[in-house]
Amino acid sequence: MYQTNFSKIFQPNVDTHISMAEILGAFSYALDLTQGQPKGHCIRVCWIGSHIGQAIGLNETQLWELYYTLLLKDLGCSSNAARICELYLADDHAIKHDYKLIDGRKANVLKFVLGRTASGAPLKQRIGALANIVKNGADIERSMIATRCSRGADIARRLRFSDSVADGIAGLDEHWDGSGLPAKLKGNEIPLYSRIALLAQVIDVFQMANGAEAACEEVESRAGGWFDPALCDAFLNNVNSDDFWIELNADDLDAKIFMLEPAQNIITVDEDYLDDIADAFGRVIDAKSPYTSGHSGRVGTYVEQICMHLGYDRANTRKLRRAAVLHDIGKLGVSNLILDKPAKLDNEEWKVMQSHAKHTADILSHITIFKDMAMIASAHHERLDGKGYPHGVNAEDICMDTRIITTCDFFDALTADRPYRAAMSVTKALDIMRAEIGSAVDAECFAALEAIVSDNKIETAQSEAV
Repeated sequence: MYQTNFSKIFQPNVDTHISMAEILGAFSYALDLTQGQPKGHCIRVCWIGSHIGQAIGLNETQLWELYYTLLLKDLGCSSNAARICELYLADDHAIKHDYKLIDGRKANVLKFVLGRTASGAPLKQRIGALANIVKNGADIERSMIATRCSRGADIARRLRFSDSVADGIAGLDEHWDGSGLPAKLKGNEIPLYSRIALLAQVIDVFQMANGAEAACEEVESRAGGWFDPALCDAFLNNVNSDDFWIELNADDLDAKIFMLEPAQNIITVDEDYLDDIADAFGRVIDAKSPYTSGHSGRVGTYVEQICMHLGYDRANTRKLRRAAVLHDIGKLGVSNLILDKPAKLDNEEWKVMQSHAKHTADILSHITIFKDMAMIASAHHERLDGKGYPHGVNAEDICMDTRIITTCDFFDALTADRPYRAAMSVTKALDIMRAEIGSAVDAECFAALEAIVSDNKIETAQSEAV
């Protein structure tokens, strides 16, 4: 299943007709996962917000900047997942999804908190969690939103977008009446792209949950509160129509979104840009859990060094490194209750954890230029003895490229802290891996790993922390 001709996987030149819109549109599905939103949320928000931008007469450059603000509005959203689980003692995906369905009124927020905080926990633990929210909730929320906003803006800049796009992402949670966070900006102090993004986000959340009529009711009720009233009028009077809602929920919306990107500003990609994109989303992945900080980047570095040791040429090395950096993108779809659990997972939790491999394959397979990485990256938990996942294939079906990523992922997992144990020494990690040669670890890959470790060509999580 996974054994593939390496020369057919990696072509030496990037197709310059692959647009940034196609790549980031596909990656936006990963952002939907970590927000607990129905598939295609960011795509729909981009469609809604772009139409509002057209209705108010934005020029081509502004529409282009708005387009990417909308598509990437949730770049920083993974950074608050662990803290949400810690605060509510509940599934971060469910909390994020359901919280967006309340209107911010104190009574409704209180009802949400009482109903959702540690709902399945023992009474003493639940009382403690509620007391923490009452005492510290406001400060924690402000801190989480500030982190999310600043991280999202920083990643947007790493993707080479302008300050206008970054600022639009940073201001997503500000409200027209000054009640938003983190800076409590008011009215026109809030970047225009942020105002449009928040409005479009709420429209999609409510139309997916309760239909178009409910979405319009939210727009009307929050005009002048959360939302810029002029933008609400533009949506209700110029965008809202039966045809608009039909198109919004059509199966071919992806293709329409890619065509919607202003033609004069279409970005094409080259090899360096693809490296930047992979690294940026590696940061999104690693922000999901405090135990994975730097994991994607380190695995990418280990893969790069092993490829060089094994004689891979530079072009193919950098492309396999991208697959390594993105190998865990599917973990954005796994709750931190499971990712950060300081004990053995039960059977149902283990099934959810295993699902991250399929999520990785699904996300990467939707990106033309990364499509051939999908099986290579998502197979990193397959074992040579057939006892791995997601498909339980045997050695003959696991290509060398996947074996390299598996070896590097295994090594970094052992030498970094995990919720259930402290980091191991390099020596102990190599001893454990040596015992798995032929079962989980490829002998040639392990020999290469030992060589680069002995030559001090890599830094582990431990050495990075020093």
